Amino acid sequence: MSRAVVYEKFGGPEVLELREVPEPHAGPGEVRIRVAAAGLNPMDWVLASQPEAAARFGITVPSGFGYDLAGVVDEVGDGATGFAVGDRVLGGALGRAVADFVVVKTPAEGFWPTPDGISNEVASTLPVAGMTAAAALAAIDLQSGDTVLIGGAAGGVGVFAMQLAKIAGARVIGTASEGTFEFLRQFGAEPVAYGPGLADRVRALAPGGVTAATDLFGTETAEAALALGVPPERISTIAAGPNAPGGVRATGGFDADPAAMKHITDAILTGDLTVPIAAIFPVEQVREAVELQAGRHVHGKILITL
Repeated sequence: MSRAVVYEKFGGPEVLELREVPEPHAGPGEVRIRVAAAGLNPMDWVLASQPEAAARFGITVPSGFGYDLAGVVDEVGDGATGFAVGDRVLGGALGRAVADFVVVKTPAEGFWPTPDGISNEVASTLPVAGMTAAAALAAIDLQSGDTVLIGGAAGGVGVFAMQLAKIAGARVIGTASEGTFEFLRQFGAEPVAYGPGLADRVRALAPGGVTAATDLFGTETAEAALALGVPPERISTIAAGPNAPGGVRATGGFDADPAAMKHITDAILTGDLTVPIAAIFPVEQVREAVELQAGRHVHGKILITL
């Protein structure tokens, strides 16, 4: 037997249960990953608590939980390609990441080798947040010399977006609550308070103008950027859905260039990008981990170890 976090009905953290389940094995064209760590994202608890959101991703109950994971390939089925037993990998398995074992078909899209020098814990935080940040910046063709406004800069995606924008040579202004200003400054961003009057505060901070923007939370930053004269094609959103202002580019991690992951891991290895880890929970405490994640008051990633 092996363990997996599952839920049989939609709801809050209380619906999550750690259960013994039959141990899965790699079939033809598949590999099995022994999961070491699973990184949490807001979408995980949204899918577990909101049936409408889950339906959009094809998730029905009963379901497993989580997406981001890192671990080691420990079984390779006949005809499987791309990975060998003993390979360290990171990637995503929708609705089944928080488990001792995950079986995936090959070629395994959405999986990458974990480089030496990057721990499983750090690797497990990268797939959703890292690739979503990369997609958000690629959608606006961020260039050296840009002044970019990043909405929701203190969040899980924002931490990556700030640093990737700095690596690209941009000036970064990030929206956040005043209590997180020092956190943003640690990553080279200039903080500005979100809320009514955002465009005026940004104008005072950057009288020379803003040239690009990405909104990682809703629509407030995108609307402020439009008010500041940023062309809509140089504004991206990841969470606005149908509410995105006209002409603004909606994107997400699935739009990212697969090569972006190597750019991210290379930057981690050179020290140009750091991943703040706020909390690590054993899988037995998955409910506490999700409760902390859902509170949205933590700066940095929350992850579960198995």
